[in-house]
Amino acid sequence: MTPAELLQRLIRFDTTNPPGNERACVELIDGLLTEAGLETTIVAKKPERPNLVARLPGAGTAPPLLLQGHVDVVPTTGQDWSRDPFGGELADGFIHGRGALDMKGAVAMMVSAVLRAAKQELQPAGDVILVVLSDEEAGGDDGALHLVTERPDLLEGVRYAIGEFGGFSFAVAGRRFYPIQVDEKRVCWMRATVRGPGGHGSLPMHGGTMARLAKLLRTLDRKRLPVHVTPVMERTIAAIGEELPKPLALGLGRLLDPRLTDRVLDVLGERGTFFDPLLHNTVNATIVAGGDKVNVIPSEITVDLDARLLPGQTPDDLLRELRALVGDDVELEVGRAEPGPPEPDFGLFDLLSGVLKDADPTGTPIPMLLAAITDARHFGRLGIQGYGFTPMQLPADLRFTELIHAADERIPAGAVDFGTDAILRVLERYGR
Repeated sequence: MTPAELLQRLIRFDTTNPPGNERACVELIDGLLTEAGLETTIVAKKPERPNLVARLPGAGTAPPLLLQGHVDVVPTTGQDWSRDPFGGELADGFIHGRGALDMKGAVAMMVSAVLRAAKQELQPAGDVILVVLSDEEAGGDDGALHLVTERPDLLEGVRYAIGEFGGFSFAVAGRRFYPIQVDEKRVCWMRATVRGPGGHGSLPMHGGTMARLAKLLRTLDRKRLPVHVTPVMERTIAAIGEELPKPLALGLGRLLDPRLTDRVLDVLGERGTFFDPLLHNTVNATIVAGGDKVNVIPSEITVDLDARLLPGQTPDDLLRELRALVGDDVELEVGRAEPGPPEPDFGLFDLLSGVLKDADPTGTPIPMLLAAITDARHFGRLGIQGYGFTPMQLPADLRFTELIHAADERIPAGAVDFGTDAILRVLERYGR
């Protein structure tokens, strides 16, 4: 079975989370790995939501290396798909379906690379531990968090991990770059409450709760939070600048000056969307709730906020920034806030960069801070440095990040082969 064919099969399992129901998908992978002679273990908080741990024995001259990925996917509800999101169709050189990018495509790469290593009787310097996870899209409580809490023994000695979401190519001024994720933002889910006079729906109400809600949403839509420049972003901008003509490099470098950052982002327009969330804490309104009857003006409305913190920032820092933006008449409450991974350890970065340079001599690997969160933060509790490394050489006109969690999610079939080959090279070179 080719990596692309495996991905097609994985997509055809509807593992929409909630509820997940990842068991059948995980069982398929388990069967492939056990048939290849690998030892596997199932760790499950709930029977229908198992986590698979498989081990390819190494020579013992290096610590174990972790490959981790999840098979649950986000819902397709309300999205206008042109193809069956769980059909796994191959058309026009692309594999279509929910999870093609996030992240069944990467799981297919990892599984295929491990199966090839087993078939070739490759003995890596250290054990390779492949973990296939449930529940990442809902926080990982039944997945990675459960695994690291209940069975840390299965990950003993691991120092480095490979997972989502780096290694994909993107272009700047005609140059191709491959960002390798070394750190990620932190989740900080919040709730805002606005209050005002209620009353009968037949009477005019100016400046009431709905108006205050509109003001809050308009502010979040139009305003940015303060700029923060992290060490990883300094390295990212410097690495990109080295490959660009000097005038462009100087302009890009101004992103690192907080006095100029927002102005430069505005000039960049759509091209600045990659950098914008990596230089600010961000807040997006996601759920609005209020009102019980059509003829009653509500006196209270709540807004759930998906906030993401830059490394080094705390929920209290965000509360101060947000209160300064929206004012004191909005009540703010922190819900779920989690620590991120440990401070980046670049010990595996050169190996991963070298693999990408060999795969694409015209490309330039760079370190990346991810604007989202991944299961890397859970493995970080065990002191494991996670790298986003699921290599994909993508067409320059493919808006990769805009397809994630969106309609018509798809991946070039050739990118799955590219990633499988790159991960296999990592297994061959790791620790040597």
